[in-house]
Amino acid sequence: MEILDDKFRVWLESAKFVKSKPGVYVFYDKNKEVIFIGESQNLQERFSKYVDTDFEYDACKQKTVSYQREFVENPKERMKQLLEDFKNEHGKIPVCMMLAENFT
Repeated sequence: MEILDDKFRVWLESAKFVKSKPGVYVFYDKNKEVIFIGESQNLQERFSKYVDTDFEYDACKQKTVSYQREFVENPKERMKQLLEDFKNEHGKIPVCMMLAENFT
């Protein structure tokens, strides 16, 4: 299920080259199931952290195989919209979001 208009990208292959801009991102597992929706004021910084640590503190996100991203001026609002849309369509939030601190 594609959430964003952006193409699917292979996680480690292209995550290192994301621009230093605010945006939202969606992580997918090997079955192309959405596992996480996130936002950052600096996608390059966030993705670099994920790539460098290989999600060492998050076994759920370690299942990331591909992703989509979208550069937006207000990533928090866009993420809220994406989460609401996902929840309305699937009756739940993405599996890795259930484990995140800020989403209960």
